[in-house]
Amino acid sequence: AIKAEGMRAGVAINPHTNVSLLEDVINDIDLVCIMSVNPGFGGQSFIENTYKKTRQLKEIILDNNASTQIEIDGGVNSQNAKKLVDAGADVLVAGSFVFKSQDPKQTVKELKQIANS
Repeated sequence: AIKAEGMRAGVAINPHTNVSLLEDVINDIDLVCIMSVNPGFGGQSFIENTYKKTRQLKEIILDNNASTQIEIDGGVNSQNAKKLVDAGADVLVAGSFVFKSQDPKQTVKELKQIANS
């Protein structure tokens, strides 16, 4: 695949999409966004199967010696951040958890500390 200078290719997959579909193209993808809620609106509950999908995708990335990053989007909070990173996530997207908190700046700081602990 030919990519423009600085251009990155990403793929987003819905909660019920199997990550094995990406196996043949993983080396052409810079980032995979695993949706951990059904897309459409904020504030939904985190789908627990996301941990398993993240581990499976990380295995595909390692088996193919790819540099693909894994992003998790939806329902990310202080209870699941560390577990997601441990499963192989590189990027966590937290919307409602941050912006509905009393101190969004402090919440982001705490979330980063938890994820990096």
